[in-house]
Amino acid sequence: MSMIYSTLTSIINRISDEFHKSFLFTLIFTILEFIENQWVNSFFKRLYPSENFLGFLNKNIILKHHIFNPIIVLFLFAMFLLLSMDSPSTSLVITLAIGFAAFTIGSLILPRYLFNDNLKNIIQFKRDDIYSIGFCLTLISIVFFFISIASVGGIPLLKPSIRYLLKPMLTMPVFLIIPATCLIASAYLKDFQDKKITRSQVRFRFLFLLAMDCAFLLLLGYRTPLLAAFLVIIIMGFYGNIVSLWEVVVGGLIGIGAIIGIGYFRSLGEMTITSSTSPLYTLQSRADFTLHVLNLLDFIGGNFGLTHGHMLASSIPGSDLGPRMMVGKLIAWRTEVTVTPTLIGQMVVDFGKAGVFVEMLLLGFFLGVGFKIMKITKNYFYIGIYSLILTYTILGIETGILDIQVLLYFAIAIFIYLINMAKCKN
Repeated sequence: MSMIYSTLTSIINRISDEFHKSFLFTLIFTILEFIENQWVNSFFKRLYPSENFLGFLNKNIILKHHIFNPIIVLFLFAMFLLLSMDSPSTSLVITLAIGFAAFTIGSLILPRYLFNDNLKNIIQFKRDDIYSIGFCLTLISIVFFFISIASVGGIPLLKPSIRYLLKPMLTMPVFLIIPATCLIASAYLKDFQDKKITRSQVRFRFLFLLAMDCAFLLLLGYRTPLLAAFLVIIIMGFYGNIVSLWEVVVGGLIGIGAIIGIGYFRSLGEMTITSSTSPLYTLQSRADFTLHVLNLLDFIGGNFGLTHGHMLASSIPGSDLGPRMMVGKLIAWRTEVTVTPTLIGQMVVDFGKAGVFVEMLLLGFFLGVGFKIMKITKNYFYIGIYSLILTYTILGIETGILDIQVLLYFAIAIFIYLINMAKCKN
């Protein structure tokens, strides 16, 4: 396995080096370096609030140390369901209680018995390898961005109707910009930890990565990947001591506002609402619909499930129906629509209440393991990988963890965690 990794990273490093030596990228990085220096030495930067701004937030122990503890998933899940004006069925309440209890056990209790004596044997990754992988993923995503907009003959943000003409086969590689950002930001975090760059410099680079993500993802008209980029940067910045607590809180409020705003204006453009409709209506209507879907899926799944793994397997490219299309077929016999099943929708349809317990236990466990490794080691790579899987778990509250590339991110993270568990046990 190490030989395969060494060979791949050697090839990727070579590709990254060749691009960096090219005239185009030399020019781009020279310009960015100039802008960075202007930013670091700017007078206006001094007008920005200090770390002690909204200092009362730092007095809250939970916010200061555990704001991105895995338990935030349950808190946000509950808040999303409470947005709905409908009520869950009694059976669904039981299913949710089972899932919440299992996730709590997995994330808070089980990780306590791991890594208490030895984390010296933890796998270490080279900074240059991580950066090069992130850089190459960025190149792939940018290339497919231009292919995607060329295939529909316009920019989806400006013409919302053509967003539905985008082909998943072309847009999926664009979303690689999220893990790419995570890896590049991890490399910059490593430079900051090694005192090769200042805090101001790393903050500028994080901000630039976020702006680049927003530019590409916003033009495609997608909200979820945009929020993913935002969350990854915020979580990494917080645990890397790059972003202050007040910035996390304010950033969270801006993120919520962006979700509401993009949804509202997109709905106006598609004429599904009028300008007199409350902007919150789009969020509430999604919560209503999602809860209605979850009630139906819980009824279908029962105690031991209906599809027995077929929904999760349908995430694999080439399947007749994708997982969200399968949900549409199950609840309405319509395969031409995609329906988001929430975090536990797939679990309950595939394996029922028993499946919800097992899968939520495992999800909580690996998030808990990632959180503990990150908190103890403060290693740049483990901060990045935890930020990535926590981000997609939070987003999965509504959408479910069903996209093949997201499942791949989780598979890689779990594989790395399992190897560390085995090494540190010795």
